[in-house]
Amino acid sequence: MDILYLMILCSVSLAAVFLVVFIIYARKGQFEDDESPAVRILFDSDEIKEKEEPNNKENTEEKGENNKIEDKSE
Repeated sequence: MDILYLMILCSVSLAAVFLVVFIIYARKGQFEDDESPAVRILFDSDEIKEKEEPNNKENTEEKGENNKIEDKSE
């Protein structure tokens, strides 16, 4: 019978810890954006990169060797 009290105490304390962690991250804004991750899979990654490139010209110069853009002027 003593083990039952111990198990109840452990489960309630674990639930309290999870509740405190949830409240902390909810206040930090962790759960604010709940639509974009679900919709992100519908877009092709190339389309997203094409939309970002014209706005950020500096980004093309800083790409690594694997992502270099071929220079067609040569």
